[in-house]
Amino acid sequence: MNEITFPRSHSHQTPTPFAIQRMDHLVMTVKNLEDTIAFYSKVLGTEVMTFKGNRKALSFGNQKFNLHEAGKEFEPKAHNPVPGSIDVCLITETPLDVVMEHLKACDVPVEEGPVSRTGAVGQILSVYFRDPDGNLIEVSNYTAEANS
Repeated sequence: MNEITFPRSHSHQTPTPFAIQRMDHLVMTVKNLEDTIAFYSKVLGTEVMTFKGNRKALSFGNQKFNLHEAGKEFEPKAHNPVPGSIDVCLITETPLDVVMEHLKACDVPVEEGPVSRTGAVGQILSVYFRDPDGNLIEVSNYTAEANS
């Protein structure tokens, strides 16, 4: 495992009594639930979940985006929840040329890519586009170097 070192002013020598294993969910504040659900279902193939009454989430893999409608957020919430404030990278094994063809078929303009970036565990190839709220969505493939 690669060890990352920080400048002395940012170094934390005290170990925590626990370790974070993965992300479970992220809360997105959106202008319109229906528009967001339609976009993520059609463009990214997420599954819509309803929980705790009529709360909505978008499920993919082992994680989900919980949705809060602006002005109707659930407590507790972020200090300043606003639509269009996330920048998220999603990993797929589908080749990016297939992803880009699908984006074009859905009339979703590609803002940038494919471009090389650094992911959490190695090099990725990424395509960027925006959702209805202006959130920046990055869809990526890990490159062969990341798997060796």
